[in-house]
Parts: sequence; C-alpha cells; structure tokens
Amino acid sequence: MHRVAPARQPLETPQTMIFTAMSDGTFDLGGHIVPCALGMGGVVGAKDKREGDGASPLGTWTIRRVLYRPDKGEPPETGLPTKALARDDGWCDAPLDPAYNRAVKLPHPASAEQMWRDDDVYDLVCVLAHNDDPPVPMLGSAIFLHLAKPGYPPTQGCVALAREHLLELLAKARLGDAVAIVRA
Repeated sequence: MHRVAPARQPLETPQTMIFTAMSDGTFDLGGHIVPCALGMGGVVGAKDKREGDGASPLGTWTIRRVLYRPDKGEPPETGLPTKALARDDGWCDAPLDPAYNRAVKLPHPASAEQMWRDDDVYDLVCVLAHNDDPPVPMLGSAIFLHLAKPGYPPTQGCVALAREHLLELLAKARLGDAVAIVRA
C-alpha cells in the first residue's frame, strides 16, 4: 500500500513593513501620519542623487541596523540589529576613498562625518540601504533615518523624525523592513 504524505502547510512569514516619508514633510508610520524633515535639496531620483547635493533619494531603502548613543539611554526596543556608537565612530563621505559610504573609525585619512554629535540628531540612527551594495562613488553617502532638530529644519539628505516617532517606528520594525521616500 502506498501512503501519501500530508501536504505541508506553508510557514507564516511576517509581512515586510514599509514606512513612508513623503516629499510634503509627512511620514506614515503604518497608518499614523507624523511630521518629518527631508533634505534641503528636496527629493531626487536615486540615479540622480549626488554627494553633497542635500537631496533625499527617492526609493525604498531597507533599514540595515540601528546605532544609538549609549550615554543617552539603553538600546531601543526593536527587531532590528542595534549597535552602540563610540566617540570615535565616523561615516566616510569621500567618494574616492575605499571606505566611501561605510562606517569608519576617526580620525580617518579621508573626509568622514562624526557620528558622536553634540546636537543629538544621531542619538538614534537607522542606517538605510541607499548606495551601499556596493557603494558607487558620488551617488551619495550617509543617508540615514535619524532624530529631527526642533522645528524640523531640512537635513543634508536624510529623513528625520521626532524622538517619540522614531521610537514608535523602531518598536514596530523587524529585519527586512524599509523606509520609502516618495513624492507626495
């Protein structure tokens, strides 16, 4: 007698969440609309993004990991990988350097942004997957989701949220989730 194996039930996989930053300065946290800041250069297509243009790149960018200042609090509650920042952490923004658009230790021989800042905007930072696999010189670096300054002034190309809204996003976020930057 030949037995037929029972059909396998598909494994349930959680749906990827896409959080959306809109060019009109609003951000969708999964049905909860909040203000955000975007680049002073507006939004541009990812292929048109250039280092130093101050523009936020249109597209959907996976959240790679979360960096946080350990002197400002515990790691945030999130399903994303987290890493504590150190005082000598930087991010290379020199297009011709081999470490372009990568984390580096300071001092770095080429231009690099300081991640341990006095203005608190990098107390919580989500590293977005813009121009990172592999980085292409001049197509933009250090595109993050970070904390907004009071009044939501424009960023250098990043997306910025109030602390409570970024914490809300992080509490919902899991591996594979992303931030979309779109025209409103």
